[in-house]
Amino acid sequence: MNHNDFREASIFGRYVTGQMLEEKWLPKLQGVKVTNVGKSVDGNSIHTISVGSGKRKVFMWSQMHGNESTTTKAVLDLIAFLTSNDSLASNIGEHCELLIVPILNPDGAERYTRVNANEVDLNRDAKQLTQPESKILRKLFEQFQPDFCFNLHGQRTLFSAGNVEKSATVSFLSPASDETRKLNPTREQAMRIIVAMNHKLQLSIPGQVGRYDDGFNDNCVGDSFQMQKVPTILFEAGHYPNDYEREKTREYIFYSLVESLKVIANDTVNDFSTDDYFSIPENQKLFFDILIKNLHHLNPKTEEGLAVGIRYKETLENDKVSFVPEIADIGNLDGFFGHKTYDCADSEDVEHLHAKKNIIDLLLDVRK
Repeated sequence: MNHNDFREASIFGRYVTGQMLEEKWLPKLQGVKVTNVGKSVDGNSIHTISVGSGKRKVFMWSQMHGNESTTTKAVLDLIAFLTSNDSLASNIGEHCELLIVPILNPDGAERYTRVNANEVDLNRDAKQLTQPESKILRKLFEQFQPDFCFNLHGQRTLFSAGNVEKSATVSFLSPASDETRKLNPTREQAMRIIVAMNHKLQLSIPGQVGRYDDGFNDNCVGDSFQMQKVPTILFEAGHYPNDYEREKTREYIFYSLVESLKVIANDTVNDFSTDDYFSIPENQKLFFDILIKNLHHLNPKTEEGLAVGIRYKETLENDKVSFVPEIADIGNLDGFFGHKTYDCADSEDVEHLHAKKNIIDLLLDVRK
């Protein structure tokens, strides 16, 4: 199976909105049921896609945070796969019924913000249900009565897959269902599916799969649904080297979704061990987008050995996401990594830096 055979070419990049889906994608969908299930704060439509007719129900939603669009792209590719003539797709459709919300937070997607139009984080609204989008999600959960939930998100470039120079391209979590974070049959089912996906991903991105923090928060949707004894998996689409548009990560999320559905369809969840879940390294915050070492060679006013860590701020400009460099940390940054690293003791690196005026301007402002 090749992802490119199912990639939805009309939707790409980091800026993905409900309007784009309504104009470019929804009109050409075939073999699925599309339902308008309600409106956002700003009156934008929220849709569900229903695929398959099997007895095992899988509920998934993407772009709960409007600026986390990678999983949405992968979901579109997944739907193309599920409606194809592929034998695995047919098997999944025969044994599973999927209910998919491609964009839960269309207002946030339009603004490219985490929060909705009322500036509420929908993933902290699981208990109070103050927002229309939160109410829609809960109503769908209660009506559909899923056997499994997939909570689809994106994470920043700062995460490493453990204490190594490997970016966490994909991360997973089986959320806790109480403050003790103890294991129970519900959590264990989610863990086993994660293990299956990790086995698959290690063949293509070895060492680049992380395990997300499992601190309990019953205001979070994943924790809330886990509390309802429905195995829930958090997917986090992270950074692949030189892939700021998240098109390679899109591919690996697609493969993860297909693998998880294959395991559910074939009823082989219990073939995987929860022990292997804990062998997945925990995410660490060890990456900068740019790491500048030995700054004193470039700026004599700084102390010897000083390093600067720069992270990009994502801003929406003319319907395109721009990556604006900002200084995140200054000091002895041993043990940290850069997606791009420059050593000012290296004349070639300095020459490359001088070609980046916005970075040079930041560095020359750094004082001892």
